[in-house]
Amino acid sequence: MTPVPLPQIFTRLPIAHRALHDRRAGRPENSRAAIRAAAAAGYGIEIDLQLTADGQAMVFHDYDLARLAEGTGPIRQLTAEEAQSVRLRDAGGEGIPTLAEVLEIVAGQVPLLVEIKDQDGAMGPDVGPLEAATAQALRAYNGPVAVMSFNPHSMAEMARLAPDLPRGLVTSAYDPADWPLSAATCARLREIPDLDRVAASFISHEAEDLSRPRVAELKSNGVPILCWTIRSAQAEAEARRVADNVTFEGYLAALPS
Repeated sequence: MTPVPLPQIFTRLPIAHRALHDRRAGRPENSRAAIRAAAAAGYGIEIDLQLTADGQAMVFHDYDLARLAEGTGPIRQLTAEEAQSVRLRDAGGEGIPTLAEVLEIVAGQVPLLVEIKDQDGAMGPDVGPLEAATAQALRAYNGPVAVMSFNPHSMAEMARLAPDLPRGLVTSAYDPADWPLSAATCARLREIPDLDRVAASFISHEAEDLSRPRVAELKSNGVPILCWTIRSAQAEAEARRVADNVTFEGYLAALPS
């Protein structure tokens, strides 16, 4: 299986993390308003996907509703219709958007980086429904789009379902203190061993860990290096010593001239 190259625009335009969100301005994470703002500003957009009880892909970061929406409990216990009716906090009454809605908003204006959240709970092989919903929604989409996940099994499934889409791995230092995973799983994932197996063409790596030798090795082999999450111009300048692009929030990254 040959990796699908990441289009160059993904390394040219800074990528707004969970879209160009600012709750004080009525644009919470992954909201329609944040997505419209990012597209209008000319930034790439990163979004997150969670699964509903009826197998639909919703644009939402957390597993639980409480931090971001006016509800409690796992989003996975809701149907898509129910999730759409749950109001996002500080979003002027808007509900949680579906992936299909977001694709209509972006409409190919800027690159779209889609993170499929791990549904297995342990970065294991219990994947499939969210990947199927994602592949279905993206089948007719014509704009620049790429998919990625922390879970390599998710990207292996996307390779099967949508082999023409660029795929990447979200990667990290995997400090066991920060992850609800076994030490052995953290140690394995830390070394990014699955890139070739899932035919991933890029990584998006934790910014504080960009000095890792494995990242340098991948970069020397021509693998595009994105990174997360940058929160200042100073941090961006530091990250760009290694990374080909940044995923940013909390400030406005400079656009190429």
